[in-house]
Amino acid sequence: MHYTSPPHITQNWHQTKPSASGKRGIVVSQSNDAAFAGLAVLEAGGNAIDAAVATALALPTVEPWNSGLGGIGFAVVHRAGQPRAEVVDFGPVAPLALTPDHFRLTGRMKQELFSWPEVENDANIHGPLSFAVPSAVAGYAWMHAEWGSLPLADVIAPAIALAERGLAADWFTTVKIAGTADTLRLYPETARIYLPNGLPRIGPETGNPGFFRLGNLHRTLAQLRDAGLRDFYEGEIAASLVRDVAAMGGVLSADDLRACQARILPAMQVEWRHGRTMQLATGLTAAPTLARVLADMRAAEYGASPDAAWFATLSASLRAAYAERLSGLGEPEKEAAESCTTHLTVCDEAGTMVAITTTLLSTMGSRVVLPESGVLLNNGIMWFDPRPGQPNSLAPGKRPLTNMCPIIIREGDRPVIAAGASGGRRILGAVFQLATFVADFGMTPQDAAHYPRIDVSGPTDVTADERLGEPVLAALERDAPVERVVHRTFPGNFANPNLIRQNPDGTREGVSDAMSPWSMAVAQ
Repeated sequence: MHYTSPPHITQNWHQTKPSASGKRGIVVSQSNDAAFAGLAVLEAGGNAIDAAVATALALPTVEPWNSGLGGIGFAVVHRAGQPRAEVVDFGPVAPLALTPDHFRLTGRMKQELFSWPEVENDANIHGPLSFAVPSAVAGYAWMHAEWGSLPLADVIAPAIALAERGLAADWFTTVKIAGTADTLRLYPETARIYLPNGLPRIGPETGNPGFFRLGNLHRTLAQLRDAGLRDFYEGEIAASLVRDVAAMGGVLSADDLRACQARILPAMQVEWRHGRTMQLATGLTAAPTLARVLADMRAAEYGASPDAAWFATLSASLRAAYAERLSGLGEPEKEAAESCTTHLTVCDEAGTMVAITTTLLSTMGSRVVLPESGVLLNNGIMWFDPRPGQPNSLAPGKRPLTNMCPIIIREGDRPVIAAGASGGRRILGAVFQLATFVADFGMTPQDAAHYPRIDVSGPTDVTADERLGEPVLAALERDAPVERVVHRTFPGNFANPNLIRQNPDGTREGVSDAMSPWSMAVAQ
């Protein structure tokens, strides 16, 4: 007989993720350990800023492949009683001594997150020349000093406890390490931590996973507690970072660290439906592209639920917005689905909302753990086009474009929805869909998190969850090539969003990404 094999099914199950609700504070994170760290700070009397900083500082210890002390990011913060949100910009900046002359092109193209021209030895992707200035700690330091209410020792205590315990050695840890093992092995301290005996750590077949420490990270966190977060830039930790970087041939300097400060900017305000306003981050994020999509979708037909016509309109809007974005910025045409960023969302009893997206860029960033500090540094230089004379070319002290997209929606002066996602160029579409499902289609956060989505990350192709059904899929296919896919845990076909909503009756609901194995929303 003639047999045609059916499509391979990677995950034959229906996955659900519980939401959290209450009338006080909520923390949502891609790591349940980090979410509980933020919740503990709320329970200790901290506000949403304290809890957000506590969650962010815990993430390097429990989700090191996505973010950390060596990372960068953006926060949107709408404090209760204030009329508008503010943006804390701790985005990537190139070291002052780094120039395009440091990178020699091979003449080939490279496929890792961005399709830039290939650089010899992938020096812009991993290793000591791939570091952008690590500004995450500067962002957290500013937020805590200006808006926090608890002492730093209380805010950082959960992170120190988690670092001393170590990272869980379960199946997901094995998968994340294995995905970059080929380059992790090139850097001695990184290999020592993550590749004992040259192989990724594997958890036990039965029982509970064990834990392993991430080098000297626990000591660095304790030093930050005792000396303050600016020690990362001006004190003993800064000196250790400079020594380790210099020893391996990098150019990140004491001057780069000393000059590193967060920028505080007003959030971009974009009018939305029913009198609401979307508050977005800065022009060096996905915010301008989202603003273009919002302008198109404001007049879209919103029925009882997202239908074929609505999704077709969204697909066309996203494709046009990305055509505009990429033509003006010189980015590549294709980006991988890898999720290598993290997002956390927090709301406190007073109603303050915080949305932070932070990243190392690639999974495991530069792959370099600095021996003295245990800090895993980002590979933010990969955001730059390595060719000189291009719109997004590298230059000393320059800031590149990123795809992060934290948002807060307000009604009048009151923040009501905060959201964000990880997942590269897939972030924008996921954030918009999750937010509009809740704000405009009236879904609960839990229903919205499980509703099938599309992804458009460029000017031509569409990725669609096959659960959308034939009428929606056929409508999408009339306008553009469509890849029908399963929404699965790993590898991911969609971004990983999360969201918190404040309801008129005072209840708050939060939900994390349905397919992220460790993610969780926790409420007081």
